Amino acid sequence: MSPRKSQVKVAIAELMRRTVYFTVPVLAHILTACAGYTLRNSVSWAVSSNDVAEDADLSEEVAPALLVDGGGLWKQAYPTGGDKNPGERVEPEGDSSAAAQRPARLFSYRTEKEEGKVKAKVAGSWPPPHQETARTARYIAHSSDWGFLATISSQDKIKGLPFGNIFSVSDGPLDNSTGVIYFYVTPMDTTVSDLKMNRYASVTFSEAESDFCRQMIYEPEDPRCARLTLTGKMAEVPPEELAFAKEAMFSRHPVMAKWPVGHKWFFMKLELIQVWLQDWTGGTWLIPLEEYFNAWPF
Repeated sequence: MSPRKSQVKVAIAELMRRTVYFTVPVLAHILTACAGYTLRNSVSWAVSSNDVAEDADLSEEVAPALLVDGGGLWKQAYPTGGDKNPGERVEPEGDSSAAAQRPARLFSYRTEKEEGKVKAKVAGSWPPPHQETARTARYIAHSSDWGFLATISSQDKIKGLPFGNIFSVSDGPLDNSTGVIYFYVTPMDTTVSDLKMNRYASVTFSEAESDFCRQMIYEPEDPRCARLTLTGKMAEVPPEELAFAKEAMFSRHPVMAKWPVGHKWFFMKLELIQVWLQDWTGGTWLIPLEEYFNAWPF
C-alpha cells in the first residue's frame, strides 16, 4: 500500500472517531432534556378540577369571581355523528355524578365510541332547533353571561371609529328571560364615555361562550356556532325598572354587588332597533322585534 493511501485511511479513521465523540454527548444532552416530557396522542385531554385547584389561588381577594358557580349555563352538545336532528334531545348514559357531568376545562375531541352517548340532563339546557330563529336569538341572549359591546369612540386618536369592549350582561334571572339586555357600568369606563357622546351601540354574543360549540368541534366562526348581534340605543334604566335590573344582574353576577361604591356604578339597558342572527349555513336573519320579544327561549 502506498504511503498516500495509508495517510488517507488514517485521516478517515480519525474523522470518524471525532464524529462519534461529538455525537454521543449531544444525544445524551437531548435525551436528558426530554426526560421530563411525555408523548401524547393527537386527542387533547381535559384538566381535572383537582389539578386546577392545586395551582390556582382561590382567595376571595385575588379571584372573587371564582367563588361563583357558573356551571348552570353550560350546555351539553349534540352528537357529531349526523344521525341526529339539531333539535333532537337525548339523555346521558353511564356515570351521572356531578364530576362526570362537569364540562372540561380544555377543548377535548370526542372519540367515535362516545359520539352516540352525548345526551342532555335537562330539556331546557339544549339550544332550540336552528330553524326557530327568534327562539334561538332569545336563547343566546338569555344564556350569555357576557357580550362584546361596540360603540363609536370618543377617544381623541380614534374619535368616530368603532371601539369594542367586554361587559357582563343579563336579560333577567335564570328563570325569567326578557330579551332586554341589562348592564352594570361605571362612568370611569371608556365605553360609558363613548355613550355620553353617542348612545347607539351593538352587543354581540357567540354560542362559543357555552360548551356546545366545543363539544360539537365547531370553530367560533363556523356558522353553525350561532352568533347574535343586537343593535340599538343604550339608555339608563328608569327608577321603576331598577329593582328588576338589579335582580337580573346580581342574580347572575353576585360578585358585582360587592364592587366598590366609589366607582358610582349604575344600570343601563339596550333599547333594540335590530336583531341580527346567524345560526346555520346559508345566510343570516333579521328577526322582527315583535317575533324576538314574543319568543320563549326555554
